[in-house]
Amino acid sequence: MAGMTLEQLKIFQAVAQHLHFTRAAEELYITQPAVSAAIHNLEQEYGVKLFHRIGRHIEIAEAGKLLQVEAQKILDQVSLTERGLRELNNLQRGELKLGSSLTIGNYWLPSKISEFKSRYPGIKIDCSLANTDEICVGTATGQFDLGLVEGDVKPALQNTLEYEIVGSDRLQIVVGQKHPWFEWGEIDLSQLTQTLWVMREPGSGTQQRFEEALQNWGINLSELNVILVFNSGEMTKAAIEDGVGAIGISELMVKKEIQLGTLRAIRVIDNREGNGAMPTAGYAYAEIVRPFFKLKHRQRFQTALSKVFEQMLISSMLDK
Repeated sequence: MAGMTLEQLKIFQAVAQHLHFTRAAEELYITQPAVSAAIHNLEQEYGVKLFHRIGRHIEIAEAGKLLQVEAQKILDQVSLTERGLRELNNLQRGELKLGSSLTIGNYWLPSKISEFKSRYPGIKIDCSLANTDEICVGTATGQFDLGLVEGDVKPALQNTLEYEIVGSDRLQIVVGQKHPWFEWGEIDLSQLTQTLWVMREPGSGTQQRFEEALQNWGINLSELNVILVFNSGEMTKAAIEDGVGAIGISELMVKKEIQLGTLRAIRVIDNREGNGAMPTAGYAYAEIVRPFFKLKHRQRFQTALSKVFEQMLISSMLDK
């Protein structure tokens, strides 16, 4: 038996994606007869039907569905191995694929990428931004070499992903100038339920941490009057600048607005019994500190580039 080749797998994957021999040929810059021959040879070699020919259309068969999944794993591994070999030139060239949650990607990560690029100018960095859940899934499926998130990894992915703290951030309760809290500067925990709220969407790391903080303070999310939900921190920030609501948001995102005086961070007094307050003060301020996690797949091949970038993140945290 000759066995299948990588070229046959690439051709099969193109046909499976397009369900069309001619479109697959166009994508691969080969002739349509060459595509047909590759599929025919695979079917003959293993005595299976990969596609059903129905008139002028094709449908993927059960054997084709199995091969589609396994072929993608093989091609992904080959691609990673090729990248690893190319990087054996003292990291003078190559590509690093990062996935980052929005707050990290917009406010914390750019300086890290700039530092890395200054050391390795020939390296291309492809960074995709999405919410925490999407970055976790993307890292688990091999879309990213490394993921960076400020939320928790769901239990279903914890056996797949290895995660480590590489930084931290604080969430702050923030209001605009029209909000009565703007003049006060601080409130009691009990007053959190007495205003309107603008929130991030479920799946956001910011939202996860804010809900955890509420829970720790003995407040259920359902007790808050949530009037708007957005899928970006910038949108929540804009909503309260001219409104009367409050938000829980990263201090990185509102640093400029707080300096300009258009927004104000509100300190929350935790005056519950047993909260650990110093006896002389009589109360303590409730804070929301959240870690930034670096994610990587536990079993996938890790390129030299991702190892170097990972070590840079860890060293940066230790140097602080």
